[in-house]
Amino acid sequence: MTNPGTTIDEAAARAIANEDARQVYRDLGIYRIKAELKDGNWHVDYELEGEAMAGGGPHYVISGSTGAILGRRYEQ
Repeated sequence: MTNPGTTIDEAAARAIANEDARQVYRDLGIYRIKAELKDGNWHVDYELEGEAMAGGGPHYVISGSTGAILGRRYEQ
């Protein structure tokens, strides 16, 4: 999903988030990754797969035009 002002597609946004998240979390296999385009920026969220699992994962806002990470939040 893209809009006219967006040059970064969903796959690229996920790749950018994955590269950063692996440095902090190492194994991302336990997360479900959701990416949504809002107001021209990608919101990429990592949510734990199992309901019984405690904690959280990283959350990113990535520029839809440049691919820069505009915001990140890590939950442990």
